[in-house]
Amino acid sequence: MNSVDQLIAHTLRIDEGRITADLEYQSIREWDSLGHVTLMMALENAYGTPVDDELTLELRTVAAIRAFAAEHAGPSSAEGAGPAPAAEEKPAAPAAATAPQPDKAVRRGLEGVSFDYTTITRIDGAEGVLEYRGYSIHDLAEHASYTEVAHLLVHGELPDAHARAAFEKELQARRALPPEVLSLVRSLAHAHPMDALLTCLPALAAYGPRRDAAADETYGEALDAGITLLARIPMLVAAHHAVREGREPVLPAEDVPAVEAFLTVLLGAEPTPAAVRFMNKGLIVHADHSSNASAFAARVATGSRAGMTAALTAAVATFGGSVHGGAAERVVRLIDDVGSPENAGAYVQELHGRGEPVMGFGHRVYRTEDPRVRHLRATVAELSAERGDTRGLDILDAVAAAMGPYARRGVAPNVDLYAGLAYRLLGLPDDLAVPLFVVGRTAGWVAQVLEQHANNVLIRPLLAYDGPRSRSYAGGAA
Repeated sequence: MNSVDQLIAHTLRIDEGRITADLEYQSIREWDSLGHVTLMMALENAYGTPVDDELTLELRTVAAIRAFAAEHAGPSSAEGAGPAPAAEEKPAAPAAATAPQPDKAVRRGLEGVSFDYTTITRIDGAEGVLEYRGYSIHDLAEHASYTEVAHLLVHGELPDAHARAAFEKELQARRALPPEVLSLVRSLAHAHPMDALLTCLPALAAYGPRRDAAADETYGEALDAGITLLARIPMLVAAHHAVREGREPVLPAEDVPAVEAFLTVLLGAEPTPAAVRFMNKGLIVHADHSSNASAFAARVATGSRAGMTAALTAAVATFGGSVHGGAAERVVRLIDDVGSPENAGAYVQELHGRGEPVMGFGHRVYRTEDPRVRHLRATVAELSAERGDTRGLDILDAVAAAMGPYARRGVAPNVDLYAGLAYRLLGLPDDLAVPLFVVGRTAGWVAQVLEQHANNVLIRPLLAYDGPRSRSYAGGAA
């Protein structure tokens, strides 16, 4: 290759004709997080100049990369595979690369845009910090129960012993599904569990308390509906899995705690202590992640005065996308694709060569370790030892080691990598990975909706029109 455009096209595996000055990171499927890391490494090799974290953030458009190439082209560039002389570059002076253009006001994907204030979750992607209401995810995952964390997110504070018992009793008393919804669950035994959940979740509102259609849901009504959903969404997922296995979804005694009750219906048997510990940690680390796509969808719905159940339905629908929660179902297939730890290096190289991402690695937010990963890996290790089967864990660890060179660029293991394996170790099918993620995230969505509700505003961003204008209507067809 003899130009920076060719280098970009070759690295991203796209036709050179698609390389334009305003093409930018995340604007096309091929230029995703892994593609960006690969591109930065290619630039380092071609121009002999280190690309640090700050520069990685700057080189997010073709215009910026052309400017970088023009600045660093010279004798140190790699011979043969290096960039063309500056005169052969497409016209893009450094000043032009950063000069504001009318369309530059558009922030595709709203990346980097803060649209409101929050007191729920703090993320520091550079330092790998995740806190709920000011508490470190590490302390909560190690020492708290899911019920405590759900109370923290929904009510704003960790409960004392009395408040915890009262909250647990609320969840226990509300978890039974209405008979009409349970019948709907049974009728969907053939369906993917996410499709079943998306069908049955709004039915909970249809068969719940009736509200005055002329009045918006009050904060108190939204809180009441949110706690009911915290109790019933796990049961929707567990009941659907039971009926598709040909079992009756039998609830345990009412005084059985929430996590144990959920696992009992899901597995059709009393769970082991290791299974309870895994699920407890899994639900905690999945509980909230600030303004991700699904939380944003829930807030947009709430901004339009939709009710709690409708807002969570919007969140679940958004969450199922393959670059959001939907990735969890695909990650577990990685274990089968690799086959054995010895194949991990070749597997990573093969996908890298095709310009494809390795599922379970990289996160839009974190530039270092995803702080949730260590807790999930620890419980997977415990489950693996309990089952006497470490093959899956060995494969995932080997892939993580093979991905080591990418970790310094932020493409490190993410929260999806080990969760799916844990579900397999519990004897659950891969297609439950996303619904089980939903069960944990419900507490965060309820908190997000309540925070939006408390200081509500219609969320109504703009689209910059870029189509034809003032066209003449030629009349009807002859």
